[in-house]
Amino acid sequence: MRQHTTARAHIARMAPYTLAEFAIPAGQRLISLAQNESLRAPSPRVARAISNHVSQLAQYPDPEWKELRKALSQLHDIDQQSILCGVGSMEIIQCIAHAWLDASATVVTTQYAYAFINTVARYTDANIEHVEEDAFTVSIDNIIAAADENTTMVFLANPGNPTGTRIPRAEIRRLRNNIDPDTLLVIDEAYAEFSDQCDDYLFDLTGSTQTVILRTFSKAYGLAGLRVGWGAFEASIAEQVRKLLNPNNISLLSQVAATACVQDQAYMLETCRQTAYLRDALINNVKGVGLEPPASQTNFVLLPFESAEAASRVDAQLRQQGMVMRSMAGYRLPHCLRLTIVNQRDMDFVQENLLSAIAEEC
Repeated sequence: MRQHTTARAHIARMAPYTLAEFAIPAGQRLISLAQNESLRAPSPRVARAISNHVSQLAQYPDPEWKELRKALSQLHDIDQQSILCGVGSMEIIQCIAHAWLDASATVVTTQYAYAFINTVARYTDANIEHVEEDAFTVSIDNIIAAADENTTMVFLANPGNPTGTRIPRAEIRRLRNNIDPDTLLVIDEAYAEFSDQCDDYLFDLTGSTQTVILRTFSKAYGLAGLRVGWGAFEASIAEQVRKLLNPNNISLLSQVAATACVQDQAYMLETCRQTAYLRDALINNVKGVGLEPPASQTNFVLLPFESAEAASRVDAQLRQQGMVMRSMAGYRLPHCLRLTIVNQRDMDFVQENLLSAIAEEC
């Protein structure tokens, strides 16, 4: 008799990946503050480029992403062959995990690491070690102390999610120089465009060391709905990861849209400027009513309250008016909410109600 099939034990033990909950009262207009989406639509070039390629939809997309890789190569002065593209950076992270991690592997990451690295460690059955941060900021010294010759991978996001904080890239170079040369170092720079002007790039590390730099078009470029990410890799790493990527992973229109975004840097930089202006104003205003959010170099702000109960009450109060923030309980921060920066009109409405709710708690 055929035996009933079951999932592998470590998969069966996993909880589903937690997504934002958007339940609001009937009749309210939803203002999503939970997903770190861009505060404005992508470059106008995107619509024109998509329109010009609609007639090609009967064809499969380019499996080598040639035009997109060419544009990224020119922008960042890196070898086209070092670039791999994925369905968001999440697909690339997943493929890296499948290539490198198993039950004998150890991943060192940070205290408030991007939640998806915890997920991929679990479904590869790898061990994961969370290193303490310093006031919501990555501590390179703590990572160096935790990583040893048996560490398979070090993973960190810079700027961090959900903290929004950023360490200088010189600190990442110091990390690379002080961990085992064979340890894979994966740097998720999903929010890098919001702070690229701060210091140098790290792409040179991917040409000579076991280092991967990941980026996405979902944030500063405003293409969350089309799911495009990319990474820069040393050749031997890229060879293994490429085997695991779906050969037609990024749709034709997604490739066209991402390429158009790369070619309109002025528009993206203006998005970042508007975001920073509204973000910094929000931080100053919530400080004025008693909160102490960490400095953010992203398109969101982490709001720490005195207790989980206080955070829950503020969240519920804003939700009643259609404004949905993201609870950070899944990051072991039950007293925190994460708030995405939105357009000026909605931000004014959000701030007015948020400041009133915080004042009631404080």
